[in-house]
Amino acid sequence: MRRAVKPSIPFALMLTIALLQFAPGAWADAPVWRVTDGESTVYLGGTVHLLRPEDYPLPEEFDQAYEGSSEVFFETDISSMNDLSVQAQMLQQLTYSDGRTLKDVLDTQAYAALETYTAGVGMPLMMLEQFKPGMIVSTLQVLEFQRMGFTPQGVDAFFNTQALTDGKSVGALETLDEQIGFLAAMGEGYESEFIMMSLEDLDSTAKLMDEMIGAWRVGDSEALQTLFVDDMLERAPAVYDSLLRQRNLRWVPQIEAMFNDPDTEFVLVGAAHLVGADGLVELLRARGYDISKL
Repeated sequence: MRRAVKPSIPFALMLTIALLQFAPGAWADAPVWRVTDGESTVYLGGTVHLLRPEDYPLPEEFDQAYEGSSEVFFETDISSMNDLSVQAQMLQQLTYSDGRTLKDVLDTQAYAALETYTAGVGMPLMMLEQFKPGMIVSTLQVLEFQRMGFTPQGVDAFFNTQALTDGKSVGALETLDEQIGFLAAMGEGYESEFIMMSLEDLDSTAKLMDEMIGAWRVGDSEALQTLFVDDMLERAPAVYDSLLRQRNLRWVPQIEAMFNDPDTEFVLVGAAHLVGADGLVELLRARGYDISKL
């Protein structure tokens, strides 16, 4: 029997978990790149959105890129994620408003498996009946990561706080509305398969995280691609396309525009966005930029 967990879910923590699901891997260098057009420089940092206190200090390459930058960009506006109006908007978009419940969208097997899992973590499924699958899975991920000692103080939150303290400019590649929309659409049209796959992943999370964090610190892009990007592409191609590929394609023009101003930017995004053929590193390299790891 799993230990019961008090169902008090920070919305910011839920959103950051949902938009980067972890995978184990072994990296070769810290995931920080220098991108240049010969005159201007943009730094790219692959982040882990959630960390434990013992995972600090961060690899020194992150500090090097931060110190060499005057602006810091994140996936979204981190500071606004705890705003009550944002939380209300998120709750509204992640709740069925047409009379449907989970029983209406899940098949018998998926519903039973979900009911068993939620009972095991001390959160009866009746508490979640009105929520969409993206909200359900994110809630369960939050509980599992909290149980393992992870907090919202990951790489992104750390540097957001640091930039605000130091008076550096802070920017975002996406709006919070866009990020909430991604979460609300998770599993849409294949709800049962999404729930079953997510429950399988939750059962293996604990044994993989120590390996993943240790590997992240020393950085092997090929392993991350194989164990995270390729796995997502094979098991959930629609999720891969919406959460990684399409977002990367929208971010590239924004990053390219950064070379046209006198500032040096440090762009921090989930590490999975930087690897693979559709990752930001390869997309920018194909456009002629010189890219090297710090």
